Amino acid sequence: MLRSNPHLIELNTGLWLKQLRLKYSMPEMTLSSVPDDEWQELRHLGFDIIWLMGVWALSPESERVAKADKALLEDVKRLPPGFGPDAIGASPYSVFWYKLNPEFGFEWELKGLREKLNSMGMKLMVDLVSNHTAKDNPYVQEHPECFINGSEEDFKAHPDWFFEVTVGDKKRYIAYGRDPNFPAWTDTAQLNYFNPDTRARVLDVLLRIADMADGVRCDMVMLTLNEIHETTWGWLLNRSSYRRPQDEFWESAIRAIKEKHPEFVFLAEVYWGLEWRVQQIGFDYTYDKGTYDRLRFHGPQEVRGHLRAEKLYQKRSARFIENHDEQPALTVFGKQKALAAAVVVSTIKGLRFYNDNQLDGVKVRPPLQLKELYERVPDPEVRKFYVKLLKITDHPAFHGGEWSLVDVRPCDAENHSNVNILAWSWAQRRTLKVVAVNYSAEPACGIVNVSIKSDGETTALFEELSDRFFSFKAEELSGGLRLKQMSPYSAYIFDVEF
Repeated sequence: MLRSNPHLIELNTGLWLKQLRLKYSMPEMTLSSVPDDEWQELRHLGFDIIWLMGVWALSPESERVAKADKALLEDVKRLPPGFGPDAIGASPYSVFWYKLNPEFGFEWELKGLREKLNSMGMKLMVDLVSNHTAKDNPYVQEHPECFINGSEEDFKAHPDWFFEVTVGDKKRYIAYGRDPNFPAWTDTAQLNYFNPDTRARVLDVLLRIADMADGVRCDMVMLTLNEIHETTWGWLLNRSSYRRPQDEFWESAIRAIKEKHPEFVFLAEVYWGLEWRVQQIGFDYTYDKGTYDRLRFHGPQEVRGHLRAEKLYQKRSARFIENHDEQPALTVFGKQKALAAAVVVSTIKGLRFYNDNQLDGVKVRPPLQLKELYERVPDPEVRKFYVKLLKITDHPAFHGGEWSLVDVRPCDAENHSNVNILAWSWAQRRTLKVVAVNYSAEPACGIVNVSIKSDGETTALFEELSDRFFSFKAEELSGGLRLKQMSPYSAYIFDVEF
């Protein structure tokens, strides 16, 4: 069973395997031949879920579209040591078919990996791209009615929204997959979720995945919700006599999967304030872009306000400061702020979500279509920091304990820097973990409102990030934990034993 507040790591499967093939001088390495030491190291760091991003068969058409993308060509040209079109492949989010990419091995290797990870106490997660398929996915020819279809007039009016395809002896005009706020993804075909046959086929895919893995990260889930689907495509669906279903697809789909695989994990990529709605229809976890945005663009008071949300909502939120969609945290936050933000997302409630570049302090975000190894320069200091942080937060108190957001009072009447200190505690049996983060570029002091008994005139508390003891006088623990001077973007994790 998955513990509360689990830890997940995202691995870019293609590039990660290439790195391992080089490391071990094994050019034919597949998933089944990855040395156990690599998985054991991730388990030692406290990871519960391994998300292998991009494991499915890739689309030749997606690769063709990618190689013609001028912006993408510029991106890979700038990526050290500099690449040309040959380094560009298909997007892993333009799925040709839900079969293992043959570059990674045979189908049985994915099932075998799941069994191996399970024996080590970890779960295997893979992708489901729920909104669309590759435009050359076999279903386009075999079941074109499962996609949004337009007319020739629609195609002529919006050539950037549709592509022409011949099915049998008939021309069809299939919509590209789309987020209504952005240009269409021109290597994809938009699924029609108001067609019961589409829903049945996506459920079949889910059932197949559930036989191979322990969970799915579902891409852009909000686009498949009835209301959003109708807002984006209703003008076409109504014309074709498709009506909005009473139930959301996910309600019955998740129920069907859980009946067969009760511990299967559903993680939704979802935005637009629809996270709670998606949790209500059955998802175990939802992306929490709210915390990310507040940590990156706002400040401690906005973060604190967000953390006052209902505890069940927080428990089911996926906390992150970096993933394949976001720029490297070290680049956009700055190093000090990024590490402080990492302490925040690693010690609050929810699924704690990291990727491999983040742990190594790599300041490059490779395009998802990149299929060649780039100059990946790790930062040993950042790696050391994450190893320590992950081991600290692997403690049972951060998973089975009771989390409480804690007020921080001023040190004195003139100093109001306490507003910049974020603080919370985890209590489990005889253990209390107290977390305090000065989430600002200025020094701060404050009194953290936790009750810690003094052993006498002075009490020594162990601070886990620095591996040292802090000595507090009795009056500095009376009425709370007095933190006299926290440097900018510094963090404390105190371990208190009763």
